[in-house]
Amino acid sequence: MEEYKALEVFEQLATPLQWSTHLVLKSKMKLYGTKSKNYLASTKRVKYDLPPKFISNIDFTFKIDESIFNEDEAQALYNQMRHITKEYRIQAMSLYVQSTNRECEILTDEIKHIIEGFPRNTEENDEQVDAESGYIEFKHYNELREKRLNLEAEKSIYFLEIQREEYELLKLGPRFIYNDPKTASRRRATELAILKRKIELRFFEKKVSPGQSVEFFIAELNIILQKLHDTSITSTHRQKKQQHKLFLSDNPLANTQSSQSQNINSSSSFRNEKKKNYGRLVKRLKHKIRSPSLVLQKTHKSKVFHLGTRQHYQKKSNEYMEKTEAYQCLGVNDSLPDLIERTDKYLLDLRLAHWITQKQYELLCVKPSEAILAHLYYLPKTHKPGTPLRLIFSGLQHPTIKISTYIGELLRPLFDKIALKTTTTSGFEVMKQVYEWSTNNLRKETLLCIIDVVNLYTMIPQTEGVLAIKKMLDYLELKQIGGLKIETIIKLSRFVMKNNYFFI
Repeated sequence: MEEYKALEVFEQLATPLQWSTHLVLKSKMKLYGTKSKNYLASTKRVKYDLPPKFISNIDFTFKIDESIFNEDEAQALYNQMRHITKEYRIQAMSLYVQSTNRECEILTDEIKHIIEGFPRNTEENDEQVDAESGYIEFKHYNELREKRLNLEAEKSIYFLEIQREEYELLKLGPRFIYNDPKTASRRRATELAILKRKIELRFFEKKVSPGQSVEFFIAELNIILQKLHDTSITSTHRQKKQQHKLFLSDNPLANTQSSQSQNINSSSSFRNEKKKNYGRLVKRLKHKIRSPSLVLQKTHKSKVFHLGTRQHYQKKSNEYMEKTEAYQCLGVNDSLPDLIERTDKYLLDLRLAHWITQKQYELLCVKPSEAILAHLYYLPKTHKPGTPLRLIFSGLQHPTIKISTYIGELLRPLFDKIALKTTTTSGFEVMKQVYEWSTNNLRKETLLCIIDVVNLYTMIPQTEGVLAIKKMLDYLELKQIGGLKIETIIKLSRFVMKNNYFFI
C-alpha cells in the first residue's frame, strides 16, 4: 500500500519524460523480479541438493539381463549409470546457476543505467522545480519497489525450505521419534510390549516359564528409558535458558532496544520452532502422499523410506508380470461376488458329502459383508541392483483366507517337526551350526555358498505344490489331522491354489 501511494504521488509530479522513462523501467523491473527469484531458487537448490524437475527427471539407467551377468558385474554397471546421472545433474545444475546469474547481472546493469540517466532537470525554467520533485518521489517509490521485489524473492524459496525439512525428516527413517513426550511414551510402551513378547517366546521355545523376571526386567527398562527421555528434555530447556541469559548479559543495549528487537526475536524463535515442529512436517507429508502420482513405501530390508512415482511402480509391476508369465489379467470385472459364491458352494458340497463337519463348515464359510479381494503391493529392494520390487499379497479378508489359515495351522507343526534338523530360525543359529560342522568337516577346498531363489512364489507350480503336501502326509502315515481326512486337506489345498485372485 505504501508503494502504491508513492506511485500515485510520483505520477502527479512526474514530467512526461520522467513518466515514459518509468514505463520503460517498469517492464525491466518486473522481468528482474522473476529472474532474481529464479537465481535465488537455483542457488538454494544447489545448497540443499534439490535439483528442479527438468534436471532430476533425467536418468541414464537402463535394464540389463541379470540372468547373464553375475551380481557383482551387474552392480558395477548400475553404479556406473548412477555416477553418469549424478555427474550430469551436477554439471547441468552448475550451468543453470550460471545462466540465471548472468541474466540477473545483465538486467541489473540495464536497470542501473536507466536509473542513473533518469531525467532530473528540464531546459524550461518553469518546470525545473517539478522535475526535481518528480525525481525525489521516483527515488522513494523505486526504493519501496526494490524492497518488495527482494521480499517476494525471499518468500519464493520458502517452499524449498519446506522441501528440505521434509527430505531431512524422511532420511531419519521410520523408527525416528521426534521430541514429543506423548509420542515417545506411546512408542516406548508399544516397543517394550513387543520386546517382552519376543523374550517370552524364547523362554517358551526352551519349555521354560519366564516367571516374574521378565516383568521386572521390562519395568526397570521402562524406568531407565523414561529417565533418559526426561533428562534430555530438561537439559535442552536448561541450555536454551542459559543461552538466553548469556545473550542478555553480553548485550548492554538489550534493555534499551528490547522494544525494537522484540519483533525480530519473535520471528526468529518462530522459525526455529517451525523447523522443530515435526508434527506439522508429518501432516504436510501425509497430504503430499495422498497425491495419486506419489508412492511412499518402507524398503524390504533396510527399513528406510523409498519415495517413488506411481508410474515407476506400474512399470516395474508390468515387467515382473511379463517376466514370470505366471499371471493372467482379468480386466476390470469384479471377481469377488463370483469367488464368494463359488467358495460357499464348494464348502457346502463338502459338508453334504460329510467331508467336513457342521462346525468346520461354519468356521470356514465366507461372510460376504467382510470379504475383500487380496491386494498386491510392492516393497522396493534398495539393497539390490536396479531396485527390484518384492511382492506382498495382503489377503487378510480374502474369501479363501479362512481355509488357508486353517490348513496352515494343521500342517505347520508337522512340517516344523520334519524339517527341524535342516531349518534355522536366525543368523545366530546358522553361525552356531556352521561352527559345529566346521570342527570336523572344514577343509581348505571347502566352498560356502548361498542360494537365492528368484521369484520363489511363482517358481512353485500349483499341481506340484499340492503333490508335495500329499507326499509329506504319506511320509507321516497319517489318515486324518484335526478331524479332517487327508483327502479333505488335499481338496481344500487345491481349491485355495486354484482360486488365488487379487487386484493391484
